[in-house]
Amino acid sequence: MGKEATFLVRSQEPVCSVCIANYNGRNVIEACLQSVFNQNFQLPIEVIVHDDASTDGSAEIVCDKFPDVKLIQSERNVGFCVSNNRMVSVARGEFILLLNNDAELHEDALSTLYNYANKENIRGIIGLPQYNIKTGELIDIGSMLDLFLNPIPNKDKLRNKVGMVMGACMWLPKELWDELGGLPEWFESIAEDTYLCCLARLRGYPVVALAESGFDHWIGRSLGGGKLINQTMQTTYRRRYLSERNKTYVMLLCYPGFISCILIPLHFILLTIEGILLSIVKRDLKIWNGIYKSCFRDLWSKRKELTKLRIKIQQKRVITTRSFYSVHILISYKLQMLLRHGLPIIK
Repeated sequence: MGKEATFLVRSQEPVCSVCIANYNGRNVIEACLQSVFNQNFQLPIEVIVHDDASTDGSAEIVCDKFPDVKLIQSERNVGFCVSNNRMVSVARGEFILLLNNDAELHEDALSTLYNYANKENIRGIIGLPQYNIKTGELIDIGSMLDLFLNPIPNKDKLRNKVGMVMGACMWLPKELWDELGGLPEWFESIAEDTYLCCLARLRGYPVVALAESGFDHWIGRSLGGGKLINQTMQTTYRRRYLSERNKTYVMLLCYPGFISCILIPLHFILLTIEGILLSIVKRDLKIWNGIYKSCFRDLWSKRKELTKLRIKIQQKRVITTRSFYSVHILISYKLQMLLRHGLPIIK
């Protein structure tokens, strides 16, 4: 751990609070934290880790090897959204950096984010290029979105206004986090970054992906996949269920204008067809019951809360419907991936 970073964390008010949600990250948390303390960044930071009732001894690694980290230990597993909300509630930095425990920052990551935020006087959400930690391959520079909120990796270095940036490495002012209300804790995990970015754009705040610096990420570990692995889409029942449910939550809450009256019913129809066909083709009724039926059940049970929250969110919208959908692509990304790589493997 760098001596300068240690001194700065202890002695001054931090400019940035790096918040790392950890659950059973024994194999990754040390490298993640080391990448934070190895930053070429001269301003004070603080590092907060929320350990979500890990059972693999990763919390002990944080205590033993990183004494300057503020460690919050949960008595029970509460999920990614609650973990981040807890950390930000005690954060003292002007800016927040949400960082996955399986991500490693490039040495100039914090300076790149901070310098851009100050130079451009930007009050919004900022992300960095994401690289595959095993291969070094560029995964995305933020993502565009199709009309059903499937992220489409952006690799154009000249395009910095995007639909969303990954919650694995997301920078924003703490004041903006507080204004947006943080992460919805009933999301549990998956698509919470999509929600925060969509909500920010509705309020008129930019979502920007920088082409410089970056972070390396272990792909396919979080909740069992969800990415292209060996040219095959691989996921789990739980991840797919959370993904479909939470993307639908975001559409119901954030999609503005008359076009939402077309897109949302169409989304439900396509989701139903998709679930039935996948179950038949793979001869696996668990796909329908565990993913799609469960998704519809949760949506129905939360219909009143979703309606109230949608009204509240839409009342505070400041951008036009056209501006909101300007980062959306007409072609279905799911269909593109199906044609290229075939049906997903669901474990």
